[in-house]
Amino acid sequence: MRLDTDPYLERYAARVRGMSASAIRALFAVASRPEIVSFAGGNPAIEALDFGAVEEVVSRVIRDSGRTALQYGIGQGRPELREHLVAVMAQEGLTAHADELVVTVGGQQALELVASCFVDPGDVVIAEGPTYVGGIGALTSCQADVRHVPLDEHGMQVDLLEELLAQLQREGRRAKYVYVIPNHQNPGGVSLSIERRQRLAELADSHDLMILEDNPYGLLDFAGKTFPSIRELVPERTIYVGTVSKTFAPGVRTGWIAAPAPVRDKLVLLREAADLCPSSLTQMVVEEWFASQPWREQIDAFRDLYRVKADAMLGALETEMPEGVSWTRPSGAFYVWMTVPAGIDTDDLAAKAIANRVAFVPGRGFYADGTGGDQLRLCYSQPSPDRIREGVSRLGELLHDELELVHAVYGADGAPPLRRRPTDPPAPRGQEPR
Repeated sequence: MRLDTDPYLERYAARVRGMSASAIRALFAVASRPEIVSFAGGNPAIEALDFGAVEEVVSRVIRDSGRTALQYGIGQGRPELREHLVAVMAQEGLTAHADELVVTVGGQQALELVASCFVDPGDVVIAEGPTYVGGIGALTSCQADVRHVPLDEHGMQVDLLEELLAQLQREGRRAKYVYVIPNHQNPGGVSLSIERRQRLAELADSHDLMILEDNPYGLLDFAGKTFPSIRELVPERTIYVGTVSKTFAPGVRTGWIAAPAPVRDKLVLLREAADLCPSSLTQMVVEEWFASQPWREQIDAFRDLYRVKADAMLGALETEMPEGVSWTRPSGAFYVWMTVPAGIDTDDLAAKAIANRVAFVPGRGFYADGTGGDQLRLCYSQPSPDRIREGVSRLGELLHDELELVHAVYGADGAPPLRRRPTDPPAPRGQEPR
């Protein structure tokens, strides 16, 4: 038997056959080496946590409620936790009732459950371009036809969304929903403007659209600002996804969905079929964290840390990047999205960057259609400010060298723009935990 073939390939379901590991996961093994400055994985800076407080919370749950914490629970999630999550939503001005919520194993399971609930093979789902790689994975696992709407510094270009909706209407098709990350988007680092949120809500009404609002980063604005939720604008058309991964810790694997009652009921059935119920232990740890700890101050600490790191990265980019390179300027969370000059393919650049002891994620992984070859994501949540500056310097040196090669081959005008790679498999990829 050949070692490069899979003897079980013909037995797999069609939705599984094209699955492959993401660029992010493939980078983890090498990017974790100490000599490499990694801007790859989007891991929160949990070193900002009070680990003594975390230990106390976990010990208290086991000591006082161990028999409940180590037992099965209910598919919708513990009512006590759902009440706390309603309070977390209220920090951003969102109104919700605990009965509307379904607790999930992180935000990623929430995206998967929603896709499983709504998407049949070939159904159109609209997403920002670029968008979260795990969102693409959830959609392509259901064999969705993902259509992208470009971002700019104000988020999804909703005027282009309107054009796409008109095009679909002419084709006799309708999108099942629009997937949007409105606050400090991953990977773009930008937020949807208030005007565009309002227009998106109007389009949802006029085109009978559902909105999937994914909000992991809304409480991480550097200035402490919050923005109107799409759920608040069109509650009966919006399914809201939240997670404690970025505001407490990803290791507790706790997220939630807030959905209209009929959708909530279907989601509970789907999650019971998938894993019966969320972990009672981790739910109760999160409950106790919110009940006994100054969690708002903890979020402030995360926000302050990311602001310092963002300033370090943006300052270094201004100093080190060659002409023709552009990037977003985040006002919260921990992502910068970069576009490089024509003639540079960031898939190839990523391998050279590892040799230069710096790591990033190439752009194609954030699109379902093979585009993004001239883009990349930088995440500054993990390195110290000094290491951030060091890593950006290494990347800048590499880009200077690459541009010299491009100009040597194509002249001062540079190479033609990269095209999408039609051979890239439209299949779910491994993703970062949410």
